[in-house]
Order: sequence, then C-alpha cells, then structure tokens
Amino acid sequence: MLEHSQAVRAELLIEVKNMTDEQFNQKPSQDVWSPGQILQHLYLMERVITGGMKQVLMSGEKKEISEKPLELVIDRSRKVHAPENLKPAEGSYVKEELLSKLEESRRELINFAETAPVQALKEKAMKHPYLGELSLKQWVEFIGYHEKRHLLQLAEVKSEAIKK
Repeated sequence: MLEHSQAVRAELLIEVKNMTDEQFNQKPSQDVWSPGQILQHLYLMERVITGGMKQVLMSGEKKEISEKPLELVIDRSRKVHAPENLKPAEGSYVKEELLSKLEESRRELINFAETAPVQALKEKAMKHPYLGELSLKQWVEFIGYHEKRHLLQLAEVKSEAIKK
C-alpha cells in the first residue's frame, strides 16, 4: 500500500537534493508555486490526511466504497485548486527544515498504515473534495499519487526557472 508513495518520495528528494535555498524559493511567475511552496503543500496535505484518517478509523462507520482510479490525480492537464488550509504561505522556506517536516509527516503516515487494521482501512471512508468517498486504504495510496502530481509540477517549475 505504501510502495508507490515511498518510490515517489524518493524521486522527490532526488529532485530537490542539489537545490540551494535560493533555487528552492524561486518562482517562475507570480501565480506559480516555488519548489519550497510545493513541498510545504505536500507536508500540510500529508499531515491533514493522516490526521483525518486517524479520526475516521476511531469513529467512522463502516461503508462499502468502490475504488476510484487514483492515477487520474497525476493528470496535470486538469487544474485543481488546493483548499485554503492546504495552500502554502508566500515567503521563503528553508529546504532542510521542510525536508525534516516531510520526513516527520511520512513517519506518521507509515505508522498509521502499518498499525491500522487492514479490514478497517477498506471499510471506513473519508470524503475527497473532487473524487468523492475514498476508503482509508485509497487515501493512503492517494498521498503517493498526489505527490507524483506535484513532482511533475516541480519539474515544470525547475524547467521554467532554467529558461529565465
């Protein structure tokens, strides 16, 4: 369940590894997130999703949920706006601090996924603003697909920065 997310995270870390803090905070245009903002968004998203899943696991009712095609999340041709609480703040980010936060949020996710009863992850659900009801199992998987989407965005931002 976590293999895809872990592989995408490894790619993400490679993508930002050699960036200076200046490059990490560079925006190709005003309406595009910097690499730092992208990582801040990923951190916020992972924390919020993991926290929500913990609550649902403890109190949510059992439901029969059909699986959604999560690979559609990667499609960058469709613009999706982040909810206000998951939008990164403007300003500068320190790469090492954000990488540490991402490591912390991933440890929380892994701990949740490895300790939650497998059957409960399949039977309990949480609403996604665009995909509808997702089982907790699919929410765990969604994090990797969402991160892959932003990995592609990061590559676009880096490419644009090089052109300038």
